[in-house]
Amino acid sequence: MSKQRRIPQHVAIIMDGNGRWAEQRGMERYEGHAAGIEPIRASARAAIRHGVGHLTLYAFSTENWGRPAAEVDALMELFCQCVIHETPDMQRQGIRIRTIGDRSRFSEKVQAHLAQAEEQTAGGDKLTLLLALNYSSRDEIVRAVRKIAGRVAAGTLAPEAIGEQTLAGALDTAGVPDPDLVIRTSGECRLSNFLLWQASYAEFYFPQVLWPDFTEEEFDRAMEEYARRDRRFGLVADK
Repeated sequence: MSKQRRIPQHVAIIMDGNGRWAEQRGMERYEGHAAGIEPIRASARAAIRHGVGHLTLYAFSTENWGRPAAEVDALMELFCQCVIHETPDMQRQGIRIRTIGDRSRFSEKVQAHLAQAEEQTAGGDKLTLLLALNYSSRDEIVRAVRKIAGRVAAGTLAPEAIGEQTLAGALDTAGVPDPDLVIRTSGECRLSNFLLWQASYAEFYFPQVLWPDFTEEEFDRAMEEYARRDRRFGLVADK
């Protein structure tokens, strides 16, 4: 496949800049998060159009619980309303919703809505949309190690049999290809505890645009940039 037509199997996005977008307009931070719903729709449409199989969105980190209570409460309500209103359209588009992260800290209401969305979209075959909720990569790795330690303690896994695939299979993303491209909007150039294991050989793209202004055209630009990258995975490029 030519570089011009190279398509990532998995795109992961750190949706950054909602709060700054709202503050620049004299709005409440919650309004910035609400404005970030349309870019999610746009990114899903663009991913399907390009033939991307998996799209992961960093929606709420474990560190986000430290934000002001009013903002967190507003985000929880936004999650519920978004799931209720967006799930039917995602079904029609063939989008399968899946979550990664520790959902146990969310209220029963939020957990019920997420479970319902996953169930109703389980047949989607155009795009798997992974929502990283109460997610931190370090926490994910710790939970994975605990699972593996439990298998060792139970005598079903020998320590010397543990390899990279063992750990990968215990992560929240088990069965999902590693991200080929990680996008972080707003110009910030850091991973912020997102897919640290999985993104070992990902390409990174840091557009200046704030997340509420991220359009299908911005997604297209990211695909064009990815097509120009020379991915060697530690090897020497072909002559």
